[in-house]
Amino acid sequence: MDSYNTLNEVLVNLFRDILDIEQKAIITEEFHDITSNDMHVIEAIGIGEPKNMSSIARMLSVTVGTLTIAMNSLVKKGYVFRERGKEDRRVVYISLTERGKAAYEHHARFHRTMIDSVSKELTPEQLELLVETLTKLNKWFRHWQEH
Repeated sequence: MDSYNTLNEVLVNLFRDILDIEQKAIITEEFHDITSNDMHVIEAIGIGEPKNMSSIARMLSVTVGTLTIAMNSLVKKGYVFRERGKEDRRVVYISLTERGKAAYEHHARFHRTMIDSVSKELTPEQLELLVETLTKLNKWFRHWQEH
């Protein structure tokens, strides 16, 4: 098989497998009521300072309207807390509840395990090359998404 076909097959399988494995790993008995997309919204909110809807939507490359639908669901399920700004009541700040923080940590553990497993199989040089290559691939996808 030539390198074009091999690369195409590897990328297609990799993307599909990552999504499938992540879905199975992060949606457990404890977090059975959320989707993989919900988990990525939780990841974008993070455990730091509350964020406004616009900044979260930008991080996820979605509209505020699309994000609002996800937020409504996450608020109902007890993962997210919404609060109006004190200075500007039009601004809505989002933070994670204790349940949301537990889901965030669960998701972070999955990613740490994934990265640790890949990293331990590579030499430092191979890891550096992988990071460089995937960064270029990511840049291409982000550029393509903008057009």
